[in-house]
Amino acid sequence: MTDTSGDPVILAFDTSAAHCAAALLRGTALLATISEEMGRGQAERLIPMLDTLLQDAGLGWQDLGALAVGIGPGNFTGIRISVSAARGLALALGIPAIGVSTFAAISHDSEVPHLAAVPAPQGNVYIAPAGLAPSLVSMTEAQESGLPLAFPPNPADLTMAMAKVALSVLQAGGPVHAPAPLYIRPADAAPARDTAPLILTDDAG
Repeated sequence: MTDTSGDPVILAFDTSAAHCAAALLRGTALLATISEEMGRGQAERLIPMLDTLLQDAGLGWQDLGALAVGIGPGNFTGIRISVSAARGLALALGIPAIGVSTFAAISHDSEVPHLAAVPAPQGNVYIAPAGLAPSLVSMTEAQESGLPLAFPPNPADLTMAMAKVALSVLQAGGPVHAPAPLYIRPADAAPARDTAPLILTDDAG
């Protein structure tokens, strides 16, 4: 049995789709997971969920060695919620926060040729072909790659994989940059085009 007592405790969480999920690992050893399906409300639920996960494992925030956070692709608002939380927690706790894409989590430890794919709106998928930038394509285009498509596992397993990816980053010893959302397509909302209102000063005549 591998001794993991010296490995960092990593808290991984993700809200990039219709879920709020987290996993707590010491090295590669799973300590606890938690997952809830939800289309909205992640912003209010995330921190209480993480606190519950730590308590159930008999740990506190001060026991964490690193954070892993899902950066997408996926729901724009959901991704922002997790990434903002990870940045704030990392700063408060003085530990690194490592952004992990869903692509990286899907492909972690896989030895079978595949194309990582993430469901997208209107029956499309996000893909990340080797050597190319991630893109949004139709399911037909993705299937024409010639590789079997590999989709995300259930949310709990997804966050487990994210923690393991983060551990690999830590073990590599390179610089760890603050996590940033992985946006592949423009947001549906466009900036307002109305002319800004005129603000009158007190001495305006």
